[in-house]
Amino acid sequence: MARGTDSGGSERSGCEGAAGHGPREQLHEAGGQPAAQGARPAGGRRRPGGGAGELRARPGSSVLVRSSHLLPLEPLCLQGLVESSFPETVSINKAINTQEVAVKEKHARTCILGTHHEKGAQTFWSVVNRLPLSGNAVLCWKFCHVFHKLLRDGHSNVLKDSVRYKNELSDMSRMWGHLSEGYGQLCSIYLKLLRTKMEFHTKNPRFPGNLQMSDRQLDEAGESDVNNFFQLTVEMFDYLECELNLFQTVFSSLDMSRSVSVTAAGQCRLAPLIQVILDCSHLYDYTVKLLFKLHSCLPADTLQGHRDRFLEQFRKLKDLFYRSSNLQYFKRLIQIPQLPENPPNFLRASALSEHISPVVVIPAEASSPDSEPITDLVEMETASQSLFDNKFDDIFGSSLSSDPFNFNSQNGMNKDDKDRLIEQLYGEIRTLKEELESFKAENERRTLQLRGRISELEAELAEQRHLKQQALDESEFLRTELEELKKQREDTEKAQRSLTEIERRAQANEQRYSKLKEKYSELVQNHADLLRKNADVTKQVTVARQAQGDVEREKKELEDSFQRVSEQAQRKVGAEQSTRIADLEQERDSLSRAAERHGEEIAALQAELQQLRDTLSSEKESSKKELETLQTQLQDKESMEQMLQQRLAKEQFALLQGSAREAERMVQDALSRLEDPAHISCTGSADYLLSRTLAASECTERLQDAHRKYLSNHTDVSSLLPCVALFAHLISDTILQGSATSHMAPMEPADRLLEMCKQCGSEAMSYLSSLQDLDSVEGADCAAVTSCLGQISAIGEELRPRGLDVEQEELGDLVDKEMAATSAAIETAATRIEEMLSKARAGDTGVKLEVNERILGSCTGLMQAIQLLVLASKDLQREIVESGRGAASPKEFYAKNSRWTEGLISASKAVGWGATVMVDAADLVVQGKGKFEELMVCSHEIAASTAQLVAASKVKADKDSANLAKLQQASRGVNQATAGVVASTKSGKSQIEEKDSMDFSSMTLTQIKRQEMDSQVRVLELENQLQKERQKLGELRKKHYELAGVAEGWEEDATD
Repeated sequence: MARGTDSGGSERSGCEGAAGHGPREQLHEAGGQPAAQGARPAGGRRRPGGGAGELRARPGSSVLVRSSHLLPLEPLCLQGLVESSFPETVSINKAINTQEVAVKEKHARTCILGTHHEKGAQTFWSVVNRLPLSGNAVLCWKFCHVFHKLLRDGHSNVLKDSVRYKNELSDMSRMWGHLSEGYGQLCSIYLKLLRTKMEFHTKNPRFPGNLQMSDRQLDEAGESDVNNFFQLTVEMFDYLECELNLFQTVFSSLDMSRSVSVTAAGQCRLAPLIQVILDCSHLYDYTVKLLFKLHSCLPADTLQGHRDRFLEQFRKLKDLFYRSSNLQYFKRLIQIPQLPENPPNFLRASALSEHISPVVVIPAEASSPDSEPITDLVEMETASQSLFDNKFDDIFGSSLSSDPFNFNSQNGMNKDDKDRLIEQLYGEIRTLKEELESFKAENERRTLQLRGRISELEAELAEQRHLKQQALDESEFLRTELEELKKQREDTEKAQRSLTEIERRAQANEQRYSKLKEKYSELVQNHADLLRKNADVTKQVTVARQAQGDVEREKKELEDSFQRVSEQAQRKVGAEQSTRIADLEQERDSLSRAAERHGEEIAALQAELQQLRDTLSSEKESSKKELETLQTQLQDKESMEQMLQQRLAKEQFALLQGSAREAERMVQDALSRLEDPAHISCTGSADYLLSRTLAASECTERLQDAHRKYLSNHTDVSSLLPCVALFAHLISDTILQGSATSHMAPMEPADRLLEMCKQCGSEAMSYLSSLQDLDSVEGADCAAVTSCLGQISAIGEELRPRGLDVEQEELGDLVDKEMAATSAAIETAATRIEEMLSKARAGDTGVKLEVNERILGSCTGLMQAIQLLVLASKDLQREIVESGRGAASPKEFYAKNSRWTEGLISASKAVGWGATVMVDAADLVVQGKGKFEELMVCSHEIAASTAQLVAASKVKADKDSANLAKLQQASRGVNQATAGVVASTKSGKSQIEEKDSMDFSSMTLTQIKRQEMDSQVRVLELENQLQKERQKLGELRKKHYELAGVAEGWEEDATD
């Protein structure tokens, strides 16, 4: 609504606050003086009953204007009255004052709208520059608050218009930092925060002042570069650190034991924290998202510092948010979010889905207790008209007479002036209408932008839902895989338990087989005993039968004999015959009894024989049954053992396949790293490559032996598996070291070495692939790998530095030769300098002769000092050799201390070379063809070479040695002589250049300006060339250091 009439009959402007206006608030907008008695209300005036000064609305307009009887206005007053920046100026002066109360929202809002109206902050800074910010801390504090609001919600050009005052803010921050009480420290920290905010938005122009961005815009701000995201995270940490420092300082400055948030002074300090809370919520959210993004691209160890810093800021921010939410002042102005109990776990990528962005909610009904919201652009127009009326009152006053609307007695303004003024006011109204139309168009444009933004957010929401669904599907897939892995693990455990049970049963069967075997042997032995016993019984029966046949034959013979005797007895007569018959009968009876006894024995033996035969047959049957049972069990055991052997062979081959597959993957990874751009910067030495190649060759031989053992016994891969793993590791190491060595080698050997490394990797992968196939495992051969390693070793031998091939026995002679060559080079240089000096005296005159004599004389002095230094170095070396060699010869001492000897040789070469180069440079300078700078550089190079010689000579010397003191004195003499050469060179250069005096007297202003611009261009070009040459010098020194290290075996010493 444009104007409203309260119950008391007074009208209020739509921009004027409804609360907190006592008598002090009824001040003029411009001057700040109290209104006169009877002044009309701020929103407008109405005479009771309606008079000449009554307000009326123009048809078709929503702005009220005066009908007539207006006072005449001076042109300057009218210009100041209609000036568009006047409301903003008044609001700035009202917002930034010395009263220790919070900045009113309506004044801050007017300042923000002013920046959008003029599309910048020129008016703001023009007013602020006139305020004594360095003299009043409260004034400076309220300036910081208003300026913070403008940076957040003002026009985008506020930052551009404010950057020029960054240094003034820094000076003011340092000045207020000297005060330890009151608002001093608060102002200092707040100014540092504002400077940090301006620097952050200057470096990152994609971030708006209020830091509100979508995830897509945040990704675009980093340009999909992990380095940009890393730097952006560091800058956000610094930004958030400044916000937290201000937060903590404000809380520490308040007396929290009483309700400070309801006092005016407490609210003055707490009001800026609303802007800080808004910034901190966005910075915390963006920091969490950037850290998750960095953890997905970089190792966790690299980001340890980021995580530590985030945890510290997380604890501080959580505590400050909690303390702020308990203050009564914030409860009705802002809804502060609460951070989670525990910080995000950046090491778990899925934790990003658990992150909830903190949202700060500002209630819609009011942003401060003394403000009224501007609901639409019509109210803004009404506010402008209200300010117009207030300016009218401030200029003309309202106490000129008892009737403030009676203009007939004032200044006698005629009708033409009134009409002209009315037309002017109509023009102002038309301008305001045009501005209203522009505001409406801007409102429609922003509405379309917001709708587009809503569409983007809906698309992002759909994308996030899609990503969430994908994550759920992936989680379900991973859960299924985990269950399958668990089942496989359970099956493996069951198979392992089954294998253990089978082994236990096999062991029990083996024990039982052993017992059955013992029982079978016992039965065989019993069977053999029974067979022997049967043979004895059969023999006894045969003997008995023979004895029975003998008895029957004897009986027959006796019967025959008895018959004959009977016949003889019948023929004979007498007593003898009867006696003989009686004896024969007795003998017959005895023989009959003996025959009966033999018959009984034979019958007993036959019964016993039959019993033995029955027992033997039963034993045979039982033994046969047991033997069949044992043979059946033996066959079962053999088939079980054969099945277990086959299963064990399959499992062992599966282990071999897994190891070979992993080894193949390791070699493949090494081959893929050859094409990695990050590997190009890796370098290596030929010696280390040879050591890796030798180790790989030895491992290949052990692998062949283990392969042969495996082929002889497929159930034992215990010796083959470690060899396969070590083989893959050493082959991969050899490939990578070969590639790194090729980066330091010449083009042709480097290409051959790189190609051979690739071929070695391919052969190794072929060999490992053959180990994975059951059909080709027997024919697998790594002879091709051995051949490739041999060729790599040959190329490595070619790339070894030649300086290391000097025989140790030749080092002693080489030291003497180099020292003698150095002395000869110095003498030759001194002789050439003398010749050049003679030629200069003969051919030059004047200043040139003086300069040449001075330069050549200083060079001669330098050569003499170097000669003394070389002699002192020889004496010291001789002393070191004599004291350290013992019973050994000098050559053996040099060979024993080869590194020290090589250092002496290198230093001697450098001194001799430097002397020769300096003489050549001096010759060119004397002839006028050289540069003085070359001579100065040569002098410094000689000084460095002699310092190297001194260091190499005294490294093994006794600190109390007289020759060492003599050498040090000679070194100081060389340094002084070098300084003399440089000084004489600089002096001669200045004398010669003085001839070319610069005369600009005949040049015009345009020519001088042209020459000045050319000089500036030349200065920039020379500075650019200087920077490039310095970079080139650094690279050359680095390369020289690397080559010198390779030549002198520094890497070998480090490896040892």
